[in-house]
Amino acid sequence: MLKENLESVEEKIQEACKKSGRNREDVTLIAVSKTKPVETLQEAYDLGVRVFGENKVQELTEKYDSLPKDIHWHMIGHLQRNKVKYIIDKVDLIHSVDSIRLAETIDKEAQKHDLIANILVEVNVAKEESKFGLMPEEVDGFIDEIANLKHIQVKGLMTIAPFVENPEKNRTVFADLRKLSVDIAKKNVDNVNVSILSMGMTNDYQVAVEEGATMVRVGTGIFGARNYAQV
Repeated sequence: MLKENLESVEEKIQEACKKSGRNREDVTLIAVSKTKPVETLQEAYDLGVRVFGENKVQELTEKYDSLPKDIHWHMIGHLQRNKVKYIIDKVDLIHSVDSIRLAETIDKEAQKHDLIANILVEVNVAKEESKFGLMPEEVDGFIDEIANLKHIQVKGLMTIAPFVENPEKNRTVFADLRKLSVDIAKKNVDNVNVSILSMGMTNDYQVAVEEGATMVRVGTGIFGARNYAQV
């Protein structure tokens, strides 16, 4: 089942790249493995998956200790400041930075480990009350404010689009995030590189790729329905 699911997702990403005139190499597939046991992740690893996304710090650290060390871990869920220290030296990328205080905490913990933490700024493009993230009009000022932190580097933007039956409804959300990244890139802010656009999940990643996603976060499409009893 896992092998077939991965092949299906891969095929759809390739289709979307072809449709939008993009190279497949420009899109990173993040296997969202929250609530899934280590055995399932190992199976995905054996099938070639090397990039995994986790929502919870405790789950990420436990899996980090149990699985091969060439895995690239991404923290994609909401991150509390008091949990940053547990993952700062374990993750390649933190997708969900949406406050000055969180950025400052990441900077401080990264300094302790003498590393540069790569982050994405989370944007609530659709302005949903239930979602985390900055409003689009806040992003410019936010980036200006955190650009001088020496131990983080802004690598791009992330959004969680609304859950919709018809993925076409999210096309404007993805297009708006891409436009925002273009506007930020034009400003040439030091220490800011907005080459990454993390957008699109199981139900809409093809549309996201067509609109410029460089990372898609696919969980159910790869692993099947989540077991919430384990959350």
